[in-house]
Amino acid sequence: MAALMRSVLSCSRLVGARVSVNVQVTRHVRALRRRPVRVIPPESERREQKEESRPQARSAHPLQETQIQQKAADHIPRKQELKIDKAKAGDKRLSKVVTIAKSKNFRDRHGLVLLEGRRLLVDAMEAGAVLQTMFFSRVDQLKDLPSDKLQNAELIKVKFEDIKLWSDVVTPQGIMGIFKRPDHVKMKYPESQLKNTLPLSLICDNIRDPGNLGTILRSAAGAGCNKVLLTKGCVDAWEPKVIRAGMGAHFRLPIITSLEWDILFNYLSEDTKVFVADHALLETSKEKVIKQDWMSSKKVSYVEGEDYYSSSDDEVDELLDLPNVPIQNYHEQWAKGPSALVIGGETKGLSLESLLLTGKSGGRRLYIPVVPGVESLNSAMAASILLFEGKRQLELRNS
Repeated sequence: MAALMRSVLSCSRLVGARVSVNVQVTRHVRALRRRPVRVIPPESERREQKEESRPQARSAHPLQETQIQQKAADHIPRKQELKIDKAKAGDKRLSKVVTIAKSKNFRDRHGLVLLEGRRLLVDAMEAGAVLQTMFFSRVDQLKDLPSDKLQNAELIKVKFEDIKLWSDVVTPQGIMGIFKRPDHVKMKYPESQLKNTLPLSLICDNIRDPGNLGTILRSAAGAGCNKVLLTKGCVDAWEPKVIRAGMGAHFRLPIITSLEWDILFNYLSEDTKVFVADHALLETSKEKVIKQDWMSSKKVSYVEGEDYYSSSDDEVDELLDLPNVPIQNYHEQWAKGPSALVIGGETKGLSLESLLLTGKSGGRRLYIPVVPGVESLNSAMAASILLFEGKRQLELRNS
């Protein structure tokens, strides 16, 4: 062993420089530690990876995900189911329909009106009328009506034969509703109607025929009147026959009913001129006023058993003080600004109060000439002609 060590040492002396260098380098050089290269994918791929990882993260917390879905569902409006009752024989609610249709006193006392037909029901609900009870023969008839307006109403399914008995329409649609009597102040009238409204009002004086009044209201809506004023003595504007003839006019413009003449002034502006529709032509005189208008005044009493009317001397003096209201052809210029047209009933004609109002405002009598021998036009026809002539004159003046 000693001999071996001596031989190694002797060899190292011979090549010491080379060996020492090799040992020194080997002893002090450290090996490099290589880390794996990180490859960064494109941004589009990173987004896809994030989207794919989200469901996995949610699935780890099923309770939290359920709560999130519940909160999202709370913001989605749910369509409530309508509660529908089926009428039985002897149901007292059914007799209410006939009572409302037949009795004005009942309508006034309870503030109710009866509407029939899908179109009228839709017009009423869109204008803000409050539905209380609806009768219908088929459930599918409700799908065309505003569902939110039906939520608080009583919906009653009845037999079509029952509706035919209640209705005085030849071919009823099988649907009708009881509404609270609409208030013109709270009504929401169609935007198209409001945009075409003119400074033209209509005053109905003793219109007794339901069909005539309904047609007059329809013409007033078509001509763009801003309101219709009904004096006491007119037929009820909310009678079913009037509503049907009006074809939705009740829900297109304000209709104020049962007005006394001394209150009627409050619904007209101070600069409004009043005009009356008169078929008296140019032969109007105080004698004709006495014969035609004074007899319709409340101050005149009929003497039973005699074919004449009597009045006191003071009343005759008041009559002779009536203004001499000029008369003119209807197509001559008369609607130059805010105007109101008075239409009298065919039975009693114009009242004394309408003439006083016309004279006080500086208005005139308007007449529509017809061929001699032909009966004068009825109230609805005369109103339509005069209203649309007033519309033409006002629009021509403002153009």
